[in-house]
Amino acid sequence: MYLTKEEESILKGEHGESKRKAMELLVALGKIYGAERLVPITSAHLAGVSYKTIGEGGIDFLREMAEDAKVCVKTTLNPAGMDRERWKEMGVEERFAKKQLEIIELYGKMGVETNCTCTPYLAGNSPRTGDRIAWAESSALSFANSMLGARTNREGGPGALAAAIIGKAPEYGLHLDENRRPTVVIEAQLKDDIMDFSLLGQAVGVKMGASVPYFKGIRPDVNQAKIMAAAMAAAGSVAIFHVEGQTPEAKDLDLKGIERVQIDRREMNEMKAQLTTAKDPDLIALGCPHLSESEMKMLAGYLDGKKKNQDIEIWFCTSRRVKTWCPKETAVLEKFGKVLTDTCMVVAPIENTHKVTASNSCKACNYLPGLCNQKCLCNDSISLLEMVM
Repeated sequence: MYLTKEEESILKGEHGESKRKAMELLVALGKIYGAERLVPITSAHLAGVSYKTIGEGGIDFLREMAEDAKVCVKTTLNPAGMDRERWKEMGVEERFAKKQLEIIELYGKMGVETNCTCTPYLAGNSPRTGDRIAWAESSALSFANSMLGARTNREGGPGALAAAIIGKAPEYGLHLDENRRPTVVIEAQLKDDIMDFSLLGQAVGVKMGASVPYFKGIRPDVNQAKIMAAAMAAAGSVAIFHVEGQTPEAKDLDLKGIERVQIDRREMNEMKAQLTTAKDPDLIALGCPHLSESEMKMLAGYLDGKKKNQDIEIWFCTSRRVKTWCPKETAVLEKFGKVLTDTCMVVAPIENTHKVTASNSCKACNYLPGLCNQKCLCNDSISLLEMVM
């Protein structure tokens, strides 16, 4: 792996211990995956934020890095384990809250923007086509690769932080043209419904694994694309996909000789049934990935003027930025539940307060049983909200 003189000097520790550790990690990753060089990046997005997922070992690592490390590119942060202002309302214990706040503070000390969200492209970190980036949130990096045409591998939290500190990433995997080409053509006809796109993503992830799908017959909007990307990433580690006539690279791709797969309604219904393990939720959680401005308006429009009659807790998870754009909608939604920022149902310690969680997100329903000891109800958002009427 070729290093410039400056990169070699960083590796020798001539620019500080944290930079040396970051460069050491990038070089190790580059050697493992056969990268020939490091390439400059324009942004990073970091996972490994919730105290629930990184624990004491993660905090110790961040303390060491924060002693003298600073990020040198725009760097944003994934959801934490709680809303920083409403953690008591979520039933989060004080010890957890103190640890969580320290984690966010340590990232901030390194120059990371602490608007904790899994949709950074809706909150000020939106790369352009061709940009090299280092993103660690599975649904966000898939969206960036696919819908925006940026280039990133499925980075781990420490690797993305190292790249943010150095401003470079090893050039391998999805940074290279040959690894971005489709491996399967997916044909599907869907209703214009967010839940359908989530179920399609689930079916493709389960059937195709870590493939590069090329979709025919669909044209997702931002909300549909982000929830489909999330499901594919959770169910099958898909990190890039293409949509005919829509995504930046789709027009230049050769599809000759590639396997073609039809996803029908029966298979999508099977995915929904497999993810559903209970019928009576004590928590309805929407916003995985985080709700966009248009989703907030859609949900508020549906609920406006209605009355909640059933005692089921509801979370509407979004980013701080989107919430500030939606004061009227937030007021409507707050009559039915909590509009939470910084967090989501997957990385919060809901196992201490809930047993059955309902969501329209196949990603959430994939992760909730293992990460949060939850039984799940998978259904579209309107059907779930009708349960409280």
